[in-house]
Amino acid sequence: MNEYPEKTCAIDRLVRHPKLVAAALSGQKTQQRRDGLYAYPGETFVLEGVDFLVTSVDRQRIGDMTDADAQAEGYPNLAMYRQIILSMHANMEWSDDGLVWVHHFKRQQPE
Repeated sequence: MNEYPEKTCAIDRLVRHPKLVAAALSGQKTQQRRDGLYAYPGETFVLEGVDFLVTSVDRQRIGDMTDADAQAEGYPNLAMYRQIILSMHANMEWSDDGLVWVHHFKRQQPE
């Protein structure tokens, strides 16, 4: 029995922006927040020929984010994360009570 709802988008759309892809490939990015569920734990996705494993997925209030969370998203701090997210999504308002899905992932090592 899956404890998660049905996915709202395909896993291959989880990390798309070229700068974020580069951050994931370099190991700087290990999390992706989305308003929908894009992957389940144990699923894999590929960025530029490199495999990544989704290690866990959980819900978080956007207001509970820390600088460490923003850094795991590939940004230097929470203020920069917030600024960039709001600039990327026209008419979006930052709501501390808004819930997001946090997709945690790691780069797979070749066997």
